[in-house]
Amino acid sequence: MRARMALAYSKVPYEHREILLRDRPQTLYDLSPKGTVPVLQLDNGSVHDESVDIMKWALEKNDPDQWYKYNLEHQDRLVTRNDEIFKRRLDRYKYHIRYPERSFEEHRTDVSEILNEYNALLDSGSYMFGETICFTDIALMPFVRQCAHVDLDWFNTNFPGLAEWLNNLKGAELFKSIMPKYDLWVEGEMGTLVTWA
Repeated sequence: MRARMALAYSKVPYEHREILLRDRPQTLYDLSPKGTVPVLQLDNGSVHDESVDIMKWALEKNDPDQWYKYNLEHQDRLVTRNDEIFKRRLDRYKYHIRYPERSFEEHRTDVSEILNEYNALLDSGSYMFGETICFTDIALMPFVRQCAHVDLDWFNTNFPGLAEWLNNLKGAELFKSIMPKYDLWVEGEMGTLVTWA
């Protein structure tokens, strides 16, 4: 989701190949032995198989609103913490049945710690680093969205600033532009060419 948003924002056209994760094609493993998505193969044959790397590549191509021009150290630190710590906690919160060594409430407390940090950042602006959207907002948004939808009432009540931030991003044209459903890709055929107005 965040890779798609960066590609849309940067107006980078690409060939989209929609797959089922339960039926991953060999082509995916040929590009990236990890077998995870997203994967972006460039015209020169090089491959980016981390969504953050795809985002940064797209922003290097075109970053008209300067999402990734300022506060780079702070932005990178927050996104790394999100990807290394919050994502792990989020998985345990969402799928708490799989992690019975801790209670649901304990998993919720773990995600709350980081959600409170995000919420506090929004005390000084509409976005994570002030009044303008940046790389960090888009990089964090899909994970906060997943977390919110585990129990939306609880999320909205406890993190009002973050809830407003999330609703603004979900209502934005950028987010809406990446939500269309794509037909499943068939091995050996072309995918869907995605271009941006």
